[in-house]
Amino acid sequence: MSGTASTTGSGVSEKDLQKKLNRKVIGLSVAAALGGFLFGFDSSVINGAVDAIKSDFDLGGVPLLSGFVVASALLGCAIGAYFAGRLADRMGRIPVMLIGAALFLVSSIGSAFAFAVWDLVLWRVLGGLGIGIASVIAPAYIAEIAPKAVRGSLASLQQLAITLGIFAALLSDAILANAAGDANSPLWFGADAWRWMFVMCAIPAIVYGLLAWRLPESPRYLAGKGKQDDARDVLASVMPKSQVDDALAEIERTLKEDKENARTASLRGKMFGLLPVVWVGILLSMFQQLVGINVIFYYSTSLWSSVGFDTSNPGTSLTISVVTSVVNVAVTFVAIFTVDKAGRRPLLLSGSIGMFVSLGVMALAFAQSVTVDGNPSLPGVWGPVALVAANVFVICFGATWGPLVWVLLGEIFPNRIRGKALGIAAAAQWLTNFAITETFPALSAFSLSFTYGMYAFFALISFVFVFFAVPETKGRSLESMDDLKVDRGGRAAKAAAALKADAPA
Repeated sequence: MSGTASTTGSGVSEKDLQKKLNRKVIGLSVAAALGGFLFGFDSSVINGAVDAIKSDFDLGGVPLLSGFVVASALLGCAIGAYFAGRLADRMGRIPVMLIGAALFLVSSIGSAFAFAVWDLVLWRVLGGLGIGIASVIAPAYIAEIAPKAVRGSLASLQQLAITLGIFAALLSDAILANAAGDANSPLWFGADAWRWMFVMCAIPAIVYGLLAWRLPESPRYLAGKGKQDDARDVLASVMPKSQVDDALAEIERTLKEDKENARTASLRGKMFGLLPVVWVGILLSMFQQLVGINVIFYYSTSLWSSVGFDTSNPGTSLTISVVTSVVNVAVTFVAIFTVDKAGRRPLLLSGSIGMFVSLGVMALAFAQSVTVDGNPSLPGVWGPVALVAANVFVICFGATWGPLVWVLLGEIFPNRIRGKALGIAAAAQWLTNFAITETFPALSAFSLSFTYGMYAFFALISFVFVFFAVPETKGRSLESMDDLKVDRGGRAAKAAAALKADAPA
């Protein structure tokens, strides 16, 4: 009857059922994305501790060594990311998530009790292994379990979790430093506040492990292991039952094709030894880090202290960092609500332009710095200008490149190479992150203006790269990514809209 909502056999309307399934998918995606929270928390918890660590372990005169202490976890991240896909294909997505949580938990406790530089580096590398694993498994799991119409929004939860982790770490650092007087003063049980900052890392590790324990396995993994009934049950929990058989059939078809095409599952190609799509993933990952975003969060406490802001109160520069992280969290919602409407390419291109301009302003501001008592200081209005430009940069990154690279890495690769290619691309991201983090102390000692000018240059190149090399993946199923083409004139979007208009209701 016209105007009456159809119902299922249980008397529940299809609309209500779809809402319930959507909530289930969102819940599963949020739980999986908490691996990003671990990354954000661990990468920024060092922000409040780095000056105290320099003092305790006498690193003040060795900028490259202090940079290595901050960046050491990223080496573990690269290794964990590289092997994560292979482990997940062999063991399943959920067991690998649990391994990542366990490694991060052990690392947090070990770092808190570190007695030397080499000891602290060892524990941070171990934690990095767990973070690298989580960074690969979360987008892959979400892409495999989420309906294609909302896959981009749900995959963006990974970046939202990262930004929330950054915020939580900086906030806890500020609270602990203020409670003790500064990060290098005793807090509870005679332990310095910076050690308690690392103890706080254990909380998200435990929460992530408990939530991962309750997640269902990926239907694609289950089907690949011959557990069709289990795969059907998982699919039925996230989509209407009328769609389950078709979805499972499509998964089985692609698994069969992957098996038949096992010989072509290599990443090798004619473009410098790799397939072009693999290079697209690698360069997306690299440009996300080459713009210097993590410098803002790893070193912002030291940065704002060094350019003339009043830090006589130990919590002042940490508070500035917290404000910046709140901005980062807020703008991530822009990507979540627009990525499946506007598409990936337009957001990336606009983000590159915004980052180039804001980083250029920062470079100009730091070119005006003068030396006061051996430290750089920004005169007049240049201090506030630099702070505003830094936050504009965070806005442009957080609304575009931050979340969308994770979305694309979960989508862009053909099924037959997704696990391997995602691991390679994520490893490239962590290694680039390591290079930027490790070199910043030395580069900033040389010239902050040059340093931010270099990041602005990479932002400009990222625009050219996206325009000529990155295809649009909006609205496509994971099983249709083999024939992606770059469309610079919007013809693909127009064709898709025409097909949708001609499709029967």
